[in-house]
Amino acid sequence: MSTLTKPNHIGRKISRIRELRDMKQEALAQALGTNQQAISAMENSETIDDEKLVEVAKALGVTVEAIKNFSDEAAINYFNSFNEAVHNSHFGNNNHCTFNPLDKLMETVEENKKLYERLLQSEKDKIEYLEKLLKEK
Repeated sequence: MSTLTKPNHIGRKISRIRELRDMKQEALAQALGTNQQAISAMENSETIDDEKLVEVAKALGVTVEAIKNFSDEAAINYFNSFNEAVHNSHFGNNNHCTFNPLDKLMETVEENKKLYERLLQSEKDKIEYLEKLLKEK
């Protein structure tokens, strides 16, 4: 029987939560003060003692209950319901700009040109001042 089909395989649940949090085994190992091999062995274990589970949960930023109750289906349903809520709200449907993005881009380009010209003039003034100092010596 594979670890994917065992519903209470704590190590696999930890692995999936770690992956969803975009965390590598090395990062979890560092947070727990151990090495990558120990994390790999833990993720292959069907059970983990409660003390270690509390440490792992803290390192992953979740509760022990979240690890124990984790399932891929629940995670998928959670994100699907979140996306539906966003699409059904005004937040998800408010895609109308009150300005032309190209106009804003061109304003920024013009602003950058002006800043560059000011910087260039400042450098020319510095050169002129240094040349003046050199001539006086």
